[in-house]
Amino acid sequence: MAARAARRSTSAENSPSNLNRFFDGPNKWDRASVEVEISESTFRKWLHDVPSSDDDVRADDKAEAIDGKLRKLIVFSGNDYLGLSSHPMVSNAAIKAAQEHGMGPRGSALIFNQIDCLLCPTGFSANMAFMTAVGNVGLLVAGGKLSKDDRVAIFSDALNHASIIDGIRLAERQGNAVAFVYRHADMCHLDALLSSCPMKKRVVVTDSLFSMDGFLLMQHLFCGKSGGGAAEMFNCEADVDICIGTLGKAAGCHGGFIACSKKWKLLIQSRGRSFIFSTSLPVPVAAAAHAAVNVAKNEAWRRSAIWTRIHIISLIVGSENKALQASRHLLKLGFHITAIRLPTVPALSCRLRVTLSAAHTKDNSRKLTNALSQCVDSQKIQVFSSNFYSKLLAFSIP
Repeated sequence: MAARAARRSTSAENSPSNLNRFFDGPNKWDRASVEVEISESTFRKWLHDVPSSDDDVRADDKAEAIDGKLRKLIVFSGNDYLGLSSHPMVSNAAIKAAQEHGMGPRGSALIFNQIDCLLCPTGFSANMAFMTAVGNVGLLVAGGKLSKDDRVAIFSDALNHASIIDGIRLAERQGNAVAFVYRHADMCHLDALLSSCPMKKRVVVTDSLFSMDGFLLMQHLFCGKSGGGAAEMFNCEADVDICIGTLGKAAGCHGGFIACSKKWKLLIQSRGRSFIFSTSLPVPVAAAAHAAVNVAKNEAWRRSAIWTRIHIISLIVGSENKALQASRHLLKLGFHITAIRLPTVPALSCRLRVTLSAAHTKDNSRKLTNALSQCVDSQKIQVFSSNFYSKLLAFSIP
């Protein structure tokens, strides 16, 4: 495929110096993050949900590439929201770091004093480490003799990410915290739980963007001039103790991070089990993520392409069979969109999860809109909940 050939041509040994710079618009390698080409045999296996190994796929693709029988798919199911995974500066940073430091991390994460940031193997482990550390605050304040009143009350949205839920459960299992779950985005229910809770140490935890629904919590959206939340609204961003995120989505790489004060850093290093008992990220992965952040800062068109727009669109169709039926029909039309089923979502709320990227074009979005309309009509699929069309039709790149 042309896009992948373009990406290969920008590898460290072939990359001209002018590719180690920033760009003011899409380039040919950006297509590699949203386009794939597969063999007809692999396509048929996907269509009929036949399990196949990576070796099978590579063998099929290699054999059929010789005959030119490859099928192109537009990917609307990835997490590479800014299209950074195929950027030459990102891949060059990983190659250079691998050549200088090797691939394996060779141990657990050690303290490095340059930046107050903890790198974790995944965003999942970052959230879990923080939640278990929060649960230990009461124990530390009480000097190791924890009473019921010293425990931390954690109030969690019913649809929070699994990593948050598991971290809270672990803190509760250790006897350091008590969990309270409030109805999704229901501030009245949350207020009632807070008012009736006798515990003094309270923490409210919520996602801003709920990944399976594409639901944006409006309280967060309208806080601050540019949507930066309550900290921006009250001009106290410098006082924020902790920022947690993943490097596996917008950064197009892998891992998670916890940016925090030195006190929180020490607490998480000593109490965050998923951080303590994990091997550190390989240096090439960290180098690639660092380069991706720099690209995102300097290539503003990428952020403009999805700024103020939700990049996750959910179409709830009901049963698992209906979701798979819709996904396969869209595959026939040239679009890869994942059917989300149990155990990720509850029964009878199976859905198609569409994810947008800065690398998608207006033409991609327009064709997907038409394909989805055809799919709904021809397959007699009822969409129970979605604001798909208004979101997708508004999506464009400069």
